[in-house]
Amino acid sequence: MYLEPRPGTAGPSPHLRALKDAVRALLGLDNDTAVIIRQLTRSEPGHPPLETVVAVVPMDGEAHRWTLHRPADQITENDLRATLLPHRPS
Repeated sequence: MYLEPRPGTAGPSPHLRALKDAVRALLGLDNDTAVIIRQLTRSEPGHPPLETVVAVVPMDGEAHRWTLHRPADQITENDLRATLLPHRPS
């Protein structure tokens, strides 16, 4: 049985899938490690209205999270490289 999105909801965008694949490749993650990318709306003054959070959650070990201060559709692989690699999990 295949799971499909609920009627009226869209599945992950191709760009989000590409970002997840890039995170996996950049950090050398295995298939048992979850990669979660969420775009959040911010309402605090002085913050961008949209930010994107990247979380890496291994089956065993500590979860890691990074925040990019722009919408997910504006994030490139180079942005991920600049944000994740200096602070990658060991």
